[in-house]
Amino acid sequence: MLVFRGVTMGVIGMMAFGSAAAATAYHNAISQIEVQDLGDLVTEQVEPKDPSDPFKDEPVNLLLMGTDIRDGTNADIGGTVTGMRSDTTMLVHISADRQWMEIVSIPRDTFVDLPSCQLPDGSQTQPYRDKFNASFDVGSGGTSLKHAAACTINTVNAVTGVTVTNHAVVKMNGVIDVVNAIGGVKMCLPEALHGDPASARIDLPAGENRIDGKTAIQFLRVRKGTGMGLEMGSDLTRIERQQAFINATLRQILSAETLADPTKTFRLINAALGSLSADPAIANPGKVAGLAWSLREIEKRNIIMTKIPVFDTTEGTTGGLGWSPEAGEIFARIAADEPPEEVVLAEPEPSGSPSVSGEVQEGSGDTGGGAEGGADADTGTDTGETGDTGTGETGGAAEGGGDKPAKPKPKPSPEVLLDGVCA
Repeated sequence: MLVFRGVTMGVIGMMAFGSAAAATAYHNAISQIEVQDLGDLVTEQVEPKDPSDPFKDEPVNLLLMGTDIRDGTNADIGGTVTGMRSDTTMLVHISADRQWMEIVSIPRDTFVDLPSCQLPDGSQTQPYRDKFNASFDVGSGGTSLKHAAACTINTVNAVTGVTVTNHAVVKMNGVIDVVNAIGGVKMCLPEALHGDPASARIDLPAGENRIDGKTAIQFLRVRKGTGMGLEMGSDLTRIERQQAFINATLRQILSAETLADPTKTFRLINAALGSLSADPAIANPGKVAGLAWSLREIEKRNIIMTKIPVFDTTEGTTGGLGWSPEAGEIFARIAADEPPEEVVLAEPEPSGSPSVSGEVQEGSGDTGGGAEGGADADTGTDTGETGDTGTGETGGAAEGGGDKPAKPKPKPSPEVLLDGVCA
């Protein structure tokens, strides 16, 4: 359900720098977003250093909430059910240096301490313990998507220690138009997948598949059947399939297959932006365009999908999940804007590299001048005990006159793709 934020960011940057026709289409699409200014409903908020550019040089913690609201076309997809539920929730962390992105799925059956939340009538709920997805339903008061989102954000802030900076809510039916707008999502399934008709009608063969919008809905919803963990009937294996689908979709959006096709791009924008309820910054075309542009060079391998380690537990007579201690370590790392081990960061420029003006950076050694230890002033050749040959220790004589071999650069480990993501 939560592919839409990636869709939005992947496209807006290009559109913001496109033709007048593209700009017109973009603004028409952005006007469809339902803006949710949560104001005093959220207890912890991060004030941007530069309100005119809230994403500048700052890490972003975006909470994506996929809803299971059964109204209109959503009822046609999943059947008519009253109330509001959070179908899937993901925390998307975008690093301050824009070199990596981490997406963490929060299992809806996890027992957590729900904080007090303000209801639509102005009253407050009492803190109590329940499964995570109850925060969306209880906070809504049965009617308000805005209050549902605020209560879910307050819960995430309280139980993870990561402060949510932005949010977006997406309904089920939004998936269909988005997936169709990019011509379907290519997935390479390790085995055939057959859903239980009672829960989701889906039958896919092993190997390469081009999944259209309606099939994508079923792929994201199905829990029971055979293939790719469906035998377990678990929400955890469903999270794995959802993450694989989102990863495959992001890769396709970032490829020339989508961004080089104006027709696909226009369809994608209208589909993605028309399906969102989001905070004012996400709903602002200029601000989101700046964020998208800052992500233009992120490597696909640095889009990391993280699973929270959990264990089965029972509270009272109800079965559910608990978070293992490692979960706290994951969230503490995200709060500190520290990358997971899988991320391959770009190497910083060496201290001895020339600057834009051609001058050697400070601390890089001397380039042709006399070193304190007696380098020849005309040739830069080392003639003394401690002189350098213009590049510091790694390029010439080491201290004491002996050669010092350069340290080999560690090779990045090969990328491990999620089951279903095509190489």
